[in-house]
Amino acid sequence: MPLAAALIHEENGASGISFPDFPGAVSGGDSPEDAIRRGSAALTFHVAGMLEDGEKLPFLRSLAELNGDATFREDSEGAVLVMVPFELPTQ
Repeated sequence: MPLAAALIHEENGASGISFPDFPGAVSGGDSPEDAIRRGSAALTFHVAGMLEDGEKLPFLRSLAELNGDATFREDSEGAVLVMVPFELPTQ
């Protein structure tokens, strides 16, 4: 099962999760753990949609590559970085 880097931001008691390598794939939850669970499902759905639409999946960057990206460093300010498992569709 592949893992994707994700950022969890907390605000007003809610947690949002986004995936730097998958723009547009977002989710949220009542807690960071809930956001991770929901984020995993959302990313699995997002990836399936990309493949169904004939899009190529992005290269999953390493933590070192992400940390070398100025945009990622800016977006990750105040966030918790986690690795989230997701499923690839079976043919």
